[in-house]
Parts: sequence; C-alpha cells; structure tokens
Amino acid sequence: MQVTKEQIDPTTIKLTIAADQALLDATKKHVLSDLSRDVKVPGFRPGKAPANLIEKQIDQSLLQAQFLDHAVNQLYTDAAQQEKLRPVAQPEIAITKFVPFTTLEFTAQVSVVGDIKLPDYKKIKVDASEVSVTAKDVDEVLENLRQRAAPKKSVQRPAKLGDEVLIDFVGTDAKTKEAIPGADGKEYPLTLGSKAFIPGFEDELVGAKPGALTTFDITFPKDYGAKELQNRKVTFAVTIHTVNELELPKLDDTFASTVGPFKELSELKADIKRQLTTERGQEAQRAADNELLEKIAAKTTVAIPENLIEDEISRMEEEEKRNIAYRGQTWQEHLQAEGLTAEEHRAKQRPGAELRIKGGLILGEVADRENITVTPEELEIRIMLLKNQYPDETMQAELDKPENRRDINNRLLTEKTLDKLRSYAGQN
Repeated sequence: MQVTKEQIDPTTIKLTIAADQALLDATKKHVLSDLSRDVKVPGFRPGKAPANLIEKQIDQSLLQAQFLDHAVNQLYTDAAQQEKLRPVAQPEIAITKFVPFTTLEFTAQVSVVGDIKLPDYKKIKVDASEVSVTAKDVDEVLENLRQRAAPKKSVQRPAKLGDEVLIDFVGTDAKTKEAIPGADGKEYPLTLGSKAFIPGFEDELVGAKPGALTTFDITFPKDYGAKELQNRKVTFAVTIHTVNELELPKLDDTFASTVGPFKELSELKADIKRQLTTERGQEAQRAADNELLEKIAAKTTVAIPENLIEDEISRMEEEEKRNIAYRGQTWQEHLQAEGLTAEEHRAKQRPGAELRIKGGLILGEVADRENITVTPEELEIRIMLLKNQYPDETMQAELDKPENRRDINNRLLTEKTLDKLRSYAGQN
C-alpha cells in the first residue's frame, strides 16, 4: 500500500491510497468466499466449489462492487492508522484508478482533529480542597432524618417554624405580572425552616393560617441555578391548604435503630460523618480535576473540526432543554428570558463546547504519551463489580454488550489517566 497525505486545511486531510497486489488478491478471495454460500455449482456442495468456477457463476458487477467496498474500507482503515489520523466523520471517497482485481487507487478526504500540542503538564499543580465535616453538618442531617420520620398531625392554627405546610403557589414577574414557567406548584409539602426553597420564602409563611392566601415578593439570589431567575424579583401567591404539626422523635439510641443497623446514636452520627466526608471529598476531587484540565487546556493548542464543535453544542443544548422542560418551561421561553436568539445562544455555548472537547482530547493524548492502557483483567473486574451492584439479569446482559464494554473500558482509561495527572499535580 502506498499512501500520500495532503493537508487541505488544519482539520482536513486528503489521502491518496494505492493498493498492492497482495491485498487485492486477498480481498478477491475473501469476497468470493462470502458469495460462494449463495452460488450453486453442479457437482459441488454449497461453498465447496473451486474459486475459479464460482467466479464464473457470479454476476461480475456484484463481484466488483463488493470487491471495491471491502478493499477501500480495509485500505482506508490501514492508511488512517498508519498516518495516525483522528477522523471525526466518514471520509469522502473518490476512485481514481480501477482495473478489476489488479489496480486500485482512490482518494479519501476526511475531517480530523489536528495535532495536539500539550504543555508540560507534569509541572502544572492543583491542590484538591481539604474536606471537613462539622458537628453542625451532622446535626442538620439528623434533623432532616427526624423530620422525615416524624408522625404528622393536622392542626387549625397559624403555621410556625418546624411545621409542614401543604401549599399551592404561583410565581409572576413583579414588573410585568407575567407568569413564570416552573415557578408554580400544587399541593406541595414544605417544612418551614428546612431552607428547601428560595431564601425568605419559608419565613413569609410563618403565621399564615390554613386556607389563607399569602402574597409576597422574593428576589432570587444572584447565583441561583436557573440563570433566567438570577436577581429577578418575583411575586408569589401562596395558598396554604393544611398545616401539619410534626411530632419529632427523640434523638436517642432507639431512633438510631429505626433508621439503620445502629445500636447507638453515636454509631449513626459516625456513619453520617463518614458519608458526608466521602461525598465532599468526591466533590472536591471533581472540582480539582476540572481545574487541572482547564489549566492544561488553556496552554494546549489543537485544531478542532467545526462539525465536532457543532455536534457538542447540540448535545449541550439537548441537555439544557431536558432540564428546562423538567421545570415546565419551553425552549422559546428560556431564550426570551435570557434575551438571546437561538443563534446567539449557540454562540454563547461555543467556548464550553470547545473546552469539553479539548478535555477529552487531552486525556487521550496523555494516555498515549504515558502508555496508559486498560488490561482485559481490569475490564473484567470492573464489569464483575458492576454486575454485583445490578443483580437484574437484563442489566447484566446490557453490561456484556460490546458497546457498553467499550464505554466501561473508556471510563477506566479516563480514571487511570486522571490518576496519573493527579500524581504530577501533587495530589497523590
């Protein structure tokens, strides 16, 4: 095989590929073997006739078409590996020379990821934040457990902190008086003082009686999760249907035994602290990993094909659409709230999409440079552990599918690569 590479632009490569006779002969033999199963030659059982007799019985246009398909696919795959390309789409193939079974030359033009130029990532340092869990943190979890376990008694008195209220609520823009999608609910159970709602919301309901309609304004925090509501003043109309008094159980060893395999309250507290420490440690590690990759990405140069960026933006927007649909908002309402057109929104997503793609490319390049691989034994151990977590036979069968095994293998490779980067960053 002879391969000539031409750089059309930073993300487009054109290969001119000429086949050698050995590959053409092997391809013809393979195709004849495949087609022989459907060819009947007098005096021979199916698939047992000599190749020269089978060839005479086969439609020549079918033979040549399948020969070309097999040969081009094999040659292109081999050439892409030889030239160490990172294709992101199917190639555009053009046959330039073809003499059946003796001469084949073609061009393959394909979008690729350009050369990745990494910084000296071994010198980039990032420290994971130290994790601490206080007695107050543990007490908050205990209080939440008490509230969930508490018997409820409907009362005909004004609501107070610690009560559960069943409410209907509607939020409207304080200026335009237009309803805000997602800022409403019916028969919603809310424990006053739980801090489950926007700051100030629960305080406004203290003193309200069952059946009363209460109206008040709340300004959403500047760091609120939904961007369209940040710093926005909203008028809420809330109807309280029921006030339930919670008979909180006593925090003692008996209570501990009702929520888990604990003989003493101290064991429950220790378990809560362990779980909180683990969760916060994982959050801190994810934040440190993201910071590390962002620092490496800031000093990495790579040409990314436009179609790869557009696909990533589309995936990000689909994820965003699912989130806003869950809040009861349409995509158009979301765009209007942000004051953006669809085109402007996509443009706004572009830097994040490029960073996501860069992060994946960086991990792949580091894995190559560090010779990081996943052994068959490591893959089987991970799959076995997952099967132990999911005893359902259907789920276990899913884990054995080739595409899912590849996904698990890729996740393992990412974990091992991140662990290597952490060691250089001083985190191990």
